Amino acid sequence: MSGKHYKGPEVSCCIKYFIFGFNVIFWFLGITFLGVGLWAWSEKGVLSNISSITDLGGFDPVWLFLVVGGVMFILGFAGCIGALRENTFLLKFFSVFLGIIFFLELTAGVLAFVFKDWIKDQLNLFINSNIRAYRDDIDLQNLIDFTQEYVRLMVRCVLWSEKYVAVLWGIWTQRLGPKHIF
Repeated sequence: MSGKHYKGPEVSCCIKYFIFGFNVIFWFLGITFLGVGLWAWSEKGVLSNISSITDLGGFDPVWLFLVVGGVMFILGFAGCIGALRENTFLLKFFSVFLGIIFFLELTAGVLAFVFKDWIKDQLNLFINSNIRAYRDDIDLQNLIDFTQEYVRLMVRCVLWSEKYVAVLWGIWTQRLGPKHIF
């Protein structure tokens, strides 16, 4: 038998299927996000009239679903097939793409810190334009309402937990006394 065998180190089976499993989850989540985005566009009639994509007054949340879903789908596919088949090209694509996303996030954070006043002004303009388009787009209206409800709920939970911690701290210090705390 004269066959060529790869003499490099083998990949651990546990690591291989661990990476495969997580990437299958991300792959299916990407498909789900894409499906939700396309379904939302079909419900709004955008797929039957493609020129209406640019007619929206404010931010269309469907774009977020489509872009995130597309990136997750491509990355999940590359990581899934790359890990399963030990395809070095797909694994390199996966790792380089993750590295690019990481450095883009890092750069965005640094730029946000440096240009915080400009970003604050742009964010105010963005929010004001979306508030003006609040009644025009039902998806935008639902997104704004959900965000307001979520923020209100989180503020209530944080305030409640701070009050709860303060009460527990008071009970604990009364029972132990100040000499046992520190």
